Amino acid sequence: MRNTRISAILYAILAAVFYAINIPCSKLLLNDVSPTFMAAFLYLGAGVGVGIMYLFRYGQEEKNQLLAKEDLPYTVAMVVLDIAAPILLMSGVRAGMAANASLLGNFEIVATTLVALLLFKEKVSWRLWIAAALVTCSSIMLSFSGAGSLRFSMGSVLVIGATLCWGIENNCTRSISGKSTYQIVIIKGLCSGAGAFVIALILGEDIPTLKSIVIVLALGYVAYGLSIFTYIRAQKTLGAAKTSAYYASAPFIGVLLSAVFLKEHLTSSFMTALVVMLAGTALIVYESLVYNHMHVHRHYITHTHDGNTHTHVIVHSHSHNHMLNENNHAHTHDIKELERYL
Repeated sequence: MRNTRISAILYAILAAVFYAINIPCSKLLLNDVSPTFMAAFLYLGAGVGVGIMYLFRYGQEEKNQLLAKEDLPYTVAMVVLDIAAPILLMSGVRAGMAANASLLGNFEIVATTLVALLLFKEKVSWRLWIAAALVTCSSIMLSFSGAGSLRFSMGSVLVIGATLCWGIENNCTRSISGKSTYQIVIIKGLCSGAGAFVIALILGEDIPTLKSIVIVLALGYVAYGLSIFTYIRAQKTLGAAKTSAYYASAPFIGVLLSAVFLKEHLTSSFMTALVVMLAGTALIVYESLVYNHMHVHRHYITHTHDGNTHTHVIVHSHSHNHMLNENNHAHTHDIKELERYL
């Protein structure tokens, strides 16, 4: 159980690193590619890339791992939200600073956590509420255009709209994350990409050059395909809210890349928002690092049958998470019978 949890944490961090390169690179590519086509080819790159990976594992998954009819509502919602979110994000990135867009990406944590609480009944502690308030305050600071202005920056509003879509989508994906990761990412990539492609054609956007398409497809495979793949693997163990906590490092990596490679000037108001966002993110990560351990129990059952006395030893384990510094802590049990001796 401990090794499984460590692997899940590493998957979540990898998902953050892969996604962090998305916004700075997209900002550069948006000079040659329209926002909707950018969203389309990013997801198509994810679907095609992970599809090629799946060819090497075809037939190795159990039948019960494949998506079934009962998964259809979550799958459809996932695709629709994945069409809207990247279009909003790319439009916001083109309209504003890449560093701003990267940092605003952390609002996805708030959306994911609230949806996990309200619709999927995941437990949310007081630390997560405080962290959500800090992240929200920071997002509001980043959303105003100019000091002393009460006018919202349209770029920031579009990015927040994208994070809201992804917050809901994260929880829909969580509901089917026990199924084939490959199948989920392929459906996400190909269906969402195709949907965005059709919208781009309807809007009359110019089809990018072949060179630009290849570059965006490659970026999509890494920033979306591998990121989504490792994110879903993390969700299987950590859940939607806690996976987002580790994933929270992505915006800060994106900010650093934007400052270094795009030479964006970071204003004093941005730096203030950065500190507030860091405080909220640190609290979320602290909350997610709960003390996890496993108890092993032996139950001895003795009975007499046909004049003979038998003793059965049933060994099972359960792991649970202690919420730090809380007098009344909840337990999440994973009961598994390990062995039975007659």
